Amino acid sequence: MSVELNDAVSSALLGDISGGLGFTHDPGTWFSSLYLTAEVFGMSVSPWFLLTLSIRRWGLLVIALTCISTVAIPWTSNLTVLYALRILQGMSEGLTIPLVFTIALRALGPPIRLFGLAAYSMTATMFPSLAAGFAALWEGAGDATLGWQFAFWQAIPIGAVAASLLWYGMPQDPPKYERFRIIDWRGMLLSLIGFGSLTTMLQQGDRLDWFNSDLICILALVSVATIPLFVWNEWCHEAPLMRIQLLTRRNFAYGLVALFTFIVVSGAGSTLPTEYLQEVQSFRPLQSFALTGGIALTQLVFLPLVAVLLNFERVDPRVVHFLGLGLLLGACIGDSLLTSVWMGGEFYLWQLTISASEAMVVMSLLQLATNTIKPPEGPYASALVNTPRALGEATSVWLFQLIERWRGGLHSSRLTDQAGQERYTTVYAQGLLPSGLPRPGGGLAALNETIRLQGTVLTLSDAFLVMAAITAALMVVMLILPVRTYPPRIALLQQ
Repeated sequence: MSVELNDAVSSALLGDISGGLGFTHDPGTWFSSLYLTAEVFGMSVSPWFLLTLSIRRWGLLVIALTCISTVAIPWTSNLTVLYALRILQGMSEGLTIPLVFTIALRALGPPIRLFGLAAYSMTATMFPSLAAGFAALWEGAGDATLGWQFAFWQAIPIGAVAASLLWYGMPQDPPKYERFRIIDWRGMLLSLIGFGSLTTMLQQGDRLDWFNSDLICILALVSVATIPLFVWNEWCHEAPLMRIQLLTRRNFAYGLVALFTFIVVSGAGSTLPTEYLQEVQSFRPLQSFALTGGIALTQLVFLPLVAVLLNFERVDPRVVHFLGLGLLLGACIGDSLLTSVWMGGEFYLWQLTISASEAMVVMSLLQLATNTIKPPEGPYASALVNTPRALGEATSVWLFQLIERWRGGLHSSRLTDQAGQERYTTVYAQGLLPSGLPRPGGGLAALNETIRLQGTVLTLSDAFLVMAAITAALMVVMLILPVRTYPPRIALLQQ
């Protein structure tokens, strides 16, 4: 919860943070980009270290890193130091998520494993949606003793609770320091360079005009060269970061593809309504929280219900997964009907549908994927599952920027062209309103703002349709790739 809120709340309050720390727009893009790049690297290496140092020891180190790097950010005014702390903060999130996944696989027996996976699912479905509420809390207290700094300081109490629970509830395993003799240093280096280049390219490409930028060209070449080398190294290494051979299992391979795609689609499905309300209707985070907070809290109901449902032997998780994708498809199509008069209430039905679909999709695909994993393979599976998940976040950013440039530019040009063709009615006609009153000044500025807002509405509508198309494509893959599996209490006992 702490690391998810670190990312989401700081993104929501980026304007306030930029003003408070004194950096402008371009450094602000790197503030977000470096976080996600470090997160991907952390997710790829965390399982190796938790195997070597033990889960409890590694978990406490990660919590300490999270708190130290996060608390120090509001106190720095040096941009280089700020970037270094942001990298450590992003890495701490990447180190944490696989830890949660591995604990769910190891500590929870087959009868209750699905409920542990439901708790893990909250990191992808619930906590990011709570960001608007926390952002509103800190932003709304600007005249009091609180402020944007608490977007970072909130990690202290949450981290203290997490450390206490981990210390009390997780048994101390003996460390395996001998694994450092066969450390996969080539894999770590290739992961840092390859995935770091890829995520940076995806996030900075639109701002730097893609391949018209030397930096983007270099990052693309580095990604193409190093990622295949990373895969080959992991296939051959005796103690790899990821066991690539697991991808030969159909259900596990589908789980990775589906989780990556789901992160891309759900990221847009949960953030686009908020962006519409803030861009078009000028909502503040507190006003948007009525939508996002309510939807987030429904996960407390949907996730346990789906876990109970999947525990029945006669329930095929593929059917639950397909129905969840169908609900997600319908919600994206419904959201694409938005107009400039929507004020938030129109989103409730479709966002509630997305919330239900998220629980059905994530829980069923986690069951499909993890039932093929034996306990000793858990850490390797954790790295394979979570690294594509982090890459999905970067891909979601890239995809929406692509849609905004492609469809946004088209709509802006067409609306401007239409206004030009109707210029006599809109500009040159006598300066009277339909009521007969004199037209006030600033009419051209108002017309320009109206065109901009309408272009935003049409672009967001197209984005929902693109998400619907991606979901439909995943439904086709789902009909082909995964095979039938049973609840963990049955499937794991048969292995």
